[in-house]
Amino acid sequence: MSHAEHEIVTSPDLPAPVGYAHAVIAAPGRTVHLGGQTAQAPDGTIFGSTIVEQFDLAARNLVAALHAAGGQPDDLVSLQVFVTDLGAYRASMRELGSVWRTHFGRRYPAMAVLGVTELFDPSAMVELVAVAVIP
Repeated sequence: MSHAEHEIVTSPDLPAPVGYAHAVIAAPGRTVHLGGQTAQAPDGTIFGSTIVEQFDLAARNLVAALHAAGGQPDDLVSLQVFVTDLGAYRASMRELGSVWRTHFGRRYPAMAVLGVTELFDPSAMVELVAVAVIP
């Protein structure tokens, strides 16, 4: 990589993180706050009938917004995943891991998965909100 990498921090006082980082120390750079991305298709409708299909498109949309700001997935330092069905999310972890690697590789930022009753578009099951620092 041609620029400084963000430092992933793992606390010895916490359980080992799986699929997220305890903390990320961002390298110096430009901070980009990415607006919430859902599985919104180009025509504005929500695409996908499963949490996995919707996560896939929401992740693609988040990466597109990040690319437009001059960043790449390794620049993510924080990600919040809002889902309307935590049970479906947990039941789909293996498939979601595969979708994650497609869009973000094997690096995980500081993350939270939050269950919510509804998102702005009632058809949406997942929304991704992130912060990136572009060195």
